[in-house]
Amino acid sequence: MSLPSILTRIDASMPAALERLMDLLRIKSISTDPAFAGDCEAAADWLVDDLQSLGLAAEKRKTPGHPMVVAHGGPEGAPHLLFYGHYDVQPVDPLELWERDPFDPEVQDTPKGQVIRARGASDDKGQLMTFLEALRAWKAETGTLPCKLTIFFEGEEESGSPSLIPFMKENAEELKADVALICDTGLFDSKVPAIITQLRGLLGEELTITGPSKDLHSGMYGGLAINPIRVLTRILAALHDETGRVTVPGFYEGVPEIGDNMKKSWEALGFDEKSFLGDVGLSERAGEKGRMALEQLWSRPTCEINGISGGYTGDGFKTVLPSQASAKVSFRLVGTQNPEAIRASFRKMVQEMLPPDCTVAFTPHSSGPAGQMDTSGAAFETARLALTEEWGVEAAYVGCGGSIPIAGYFKSILGMDAMLIGFGKDDDQIHSPNEKYDVESFHKGTRSWARILAALSA
Repeated sequence: MSLPSILTRIDASMPAALERLMDLLRIKSISTDPAFAGDCEAAADWLVDDLQSLGLAAEKRKTPGHPMVVAHGGPEGAPHLLFYGHYDVQPVDPLELWERDPFDPEVQDTPKGQVIRARGASDDKGQLMTFLEALRAWKAETGTLPCKLTIFFEGEEESGSPSLIPFMKENAEELKADVALICDTGLFDSKVPAIITQLRGLLGEELTITGPSKDLHSGMYGGLAINPIRVLTRILAALHDETGRVTVPGFYEGVPEIGDNMKKSWEALGFDEKSFLGDVGLSERAGEKGRMALEQLWSRPTCEINGISGGYTGDGFKTVLPSQASAKVSFRLVGTQNPEAIRASFRKMVQEMLPPDCTVAFTPHSSGPAGQMDTSGAAFETARLALTEEWGVEAAYVGCGGSIPIAGYFKSILGMDAMLIGFGKDDDQIHSPNEKYDVESFHKGTRSWARILAALSA
């Protein structure tokens, strides 16, 4: 193996690599909308073909939902790595805010450099293709793959992964490896390569409060009849106290305090919270008082109201007193917080706050605990040093405010640790209009995986 020649090939092959990514980005693999089921099948087929071109034994596996893609290859007896990504993407709404067709990808020049503009460019097609392009250059340069590999691509990550756990349990022996690699993360502060060592868990709840049996005229009934929107907003306002703490009973059970060493290492990262907030038009930090910014983002739990509906919300005005009002509430969890215990406590709190003549119905959504990676294994430091070599900046172990349940499932179902390494940036606008992925992230991400594969294979 000659790593310099592999890196040179990656550099020379970048135009062709970008074209392959564009082909994948054109596929409208929106997993949450049944109208795009055929597109999800097409994306899985595209990946199977591409993996087979790399010499991997790849196939599409059926599930009750969208298919999985599983591939195996590489020399026996070598270190065994599993690489995970997802080929499905978020819906594009609101479409009118996109500057171009979200499935007509384009490389654009911006003041900050060239970017790939399309839905899925960063989350997660561009990221997963960095790994495949590293394998492609390796195979072209050496005639073989760097180590024993299992590739595992999911098609339902953006719609709650309903098929994931059953599939992993049914195929556990086939999927087990020495360590898992996950590419669905990003750089720290847009310039420092990072390995995620802790992830927040996630709990989602939808509640619908019903009062009168039908919508009422507010002139005839207002003041006498209960208004479900007023009930709902009172409940939602009570979820936090004046210091920003969540008031759901028992919510902070299992929430650890970070140690002094961790706090110092996070402080040394020099996180610019003013710039972070300023990029989205904000100036003051909210949330729990008395906590440093990175602590709030990475190691503290949250409760957020993600959507409210009820009454008349169309153009003009309608003096209606609604029959129902609904809200979507999500909790980000840390430590050993128990998602289902919090769900039960939240529901009990809501029910106890209901006035007479009101009822509530709950719809459960995502549920997953927080994840903590064991970085004591040699693979973590080996990968960190490889990232440092590529980026010329010391790679950091960092936390992540988001939730990537697959990392926990690799541990709980397959019994192996996961390294979360990605090259996205905070301004990639994932899940939003005009999503992008920096060409530099795609290029250096591919080179990074080549270095990591070389180091781990040795």
